[in-house]
Amino acid sequence: MSERIETATFAGGCFWCMVRPFDTFPGIVKVLSGYTGGTVTNPTYEQVKSQTTGHTEAVKIWFDPSQVTYQQLVELYWQQTDPTDDAGQFQDRGDNYRPVIFVNSAEQAATAAASKTALQDREQFDKPIVTKIQVAQPFFVAEERHQQFYKKNAERFEQEEAGGRADFVQQHWQNH
Repeated sequence: MSERIETATFAGGCFWCMVRPFDTFPGIVKVLSGYTGGTVTNPTYEQVKSQTTGHTEAVKIWFDPSQVTYQQLVELYWQQTDPTDDAGQFQDRGDNYRPVIFVNSAEQAATAAASKTALQDREQFDKPIVTKIQVAQPFFVAEERHQQFYKKNAERFEQEEAGGRADFVQQHWQNH
């Protein structure tokens, strides 16, 4: 493992559904659910859910760049989201579920922007790609009950996945 660990932060709807794809990907050191992009310090789940703090649910990923590139993570991110829906993701509606790639550097911003352009140019979707790319904001780790939700609450996790995400991913990403 490299001595240099980098981070990536992605918002793509309910953070419960965003952990597993990254958590199980080679080169990932750690994935935490949390809140970012808002105006309140250390918000609670209830505050974020009320849509009064400006935060979105997100995952912060620590990765070993000698094993996985940021580009690979961005490509994996696209495959977990509906990049044409900026009003939420699947059954999760509202600003706190908006899709955003939060970038930590000019290099990450360039990678994310190029990937977004390439996705749009493939014309894989009938609507424009509306996922935002924004400078990373402070990340507040969510309450323990939200960490590794797919492992702790497998049945509820599967219900969430069945809310449209799994079908969408199958329909739009099976050949990519």
